[in-house]
Amino acid sequence: MNIYQTFTKTLSAIVSLSLLLAACAPATTATQSPTNAPAATNAPAATDAPAPTSAPEPITLTWLINEGSGAEAMANALIEAYMATHPNVTIELELRPGGADGDNIVKTRLATGEMTDIFLYNSGSLFQALNPSETMVDLTNEPFMSNVVESFFPTVSSEGKIYGAPIGTALGGGIFYNKKIYADLGLSVPTTWAEFEANNEKIKAAGIPPVAASYGDTWTSQLFVLADYHNVQQANPTFAEDYTNNKAKYATTPEALAGFTYLQTGFEKGWYQPDFATTKYSQALLLLAEGKVAHYPMLSFVLQDIALNAPDNINDIGFFAQPGPDASTNGATIWMPAGNYIAKTSENIEAAKDFLAFTVSKEGIEAINAVVPPQGPYLIKGVELPDDALPAVKDIAAYIDAGRSTPALEFLSPIKGPNLEQLCVAVGSGQMTAEEAAAAYDEDVKKQAQQLGLPGWDN
Repeated sequence: MNIYQTFTKTLSAIVSLSLLLAACAPATTATQSPTNAPAATNAPAATDAPAPTSAPEPITLTWLINEGSGAEAMANALIEAYMATHPNVTIELELRPGGADGDNIVKTRLATGEMTDIFLYNSGSLFQALNPSETMVDLTNEPFMSNVVESFFPTVSSEGKIYGAPIGTALGGGIFYNKKIYADLGLSVPTTWAEFEANNEKIKAAGIPPVAASYGDTWTSQLFVLADYHNVQQANPTFAEDYTNNKAKYATTPEALAGFTYLQTGFEKGWYQPDFATTKYSQALLLLAEGKVAHYPMLSFVLQDIALNAPDNINDIGFFAQPGPDASTNGATIWMPAGNYIAKTSENIEAAKDFLAFTVSKEGIEAINAVVPPQGPYLIKGVELPDDALPAVKDIAAYIDAGRSTPALEFLSPIKGPNLEQLCVAVGSGQMTAEEAAAAYDEDVKKQAQQLGLPGWDN
């Protein structure tokens, strides 16, 4: 069973969605001009004037994506390849920051009707907060959606309709590490948190900061909490359902609280580099790639950025699942791909659909792979990882193939509090205790659940 079959099987055990999709057919829109048309059977006389012809009207599409050299490279590759065969279409790229600031930009532009034609955004719980039925174009019955692996659909669905097409790959969430440091110090990949702590003490004794923290970009602070979800579910198989139904809390579930305590441990034990409070994401990547720190808790989109900015070091980077209390249940937390969505306010909906069709085609994936190595499995039918996939991607694939992976909580529950990144920064920098932050996050989650109108959250 290959990685895609195993990944789909794993997710389908948790979420199932039966959709009747139209057979896949090439997208045809006003942006395409006919070529190689057959000769007319009733040709005009030689003295007749030629029939007037008209070229397709110029169309400009706008596309909003998050900042980051990898995301930009992927988007530019798709744009260049698409425009090469659609000369009447111009696609203009706009950038937004990540994290809460970027979320607010997306929500504001949707609310004010000023969104770009297409926008890239999270799937899962954050998608649910955007009121999809009011703000996005329904893609449920578009023929190109039959190219997409069905396990993706629940993460971009609302009220039985599908609103997003996947962009990029599924991602592993856990610990990226410098293999040269591990080899030099004779360390083994840890499968328990106690082993991880022991490794970090040896690394620190060698004069190397054990863990990179990049709180200058607050969104990067969350992985010790979010990537621990596989361990939470192993200990509490019904946690996602109970959490959604207001029956389980972070502050009162020891296994869920653990992610916050890991942040606190890192601060108290001095694991982070000296300027962690102001370090940016891009700086942390270079620290890891150059062996100036040993670990970076993050999602596997880091790989495309390292490959672009430090290509000589990319093969030095490995991945392991965030360790928990029990080696026998060790496994990785997996993130589904982000989605591309079409704003209902777009004046070029058919052209936008045609571009999305290209992004989920084999040709679109080939265009991406030509400039950005895959960071995990694509959820596009018939597309497989290349033989020369990065070592860290193969590390992630090994967890999925072995059946030791779990979707992140945000794909199993519609609730994710918007202030988690600020709370994680507070714990990781010694301003709050793990217990205080978990309790505050439970209140944050309550507000979000009430905004979504979920049952059982009235008080």
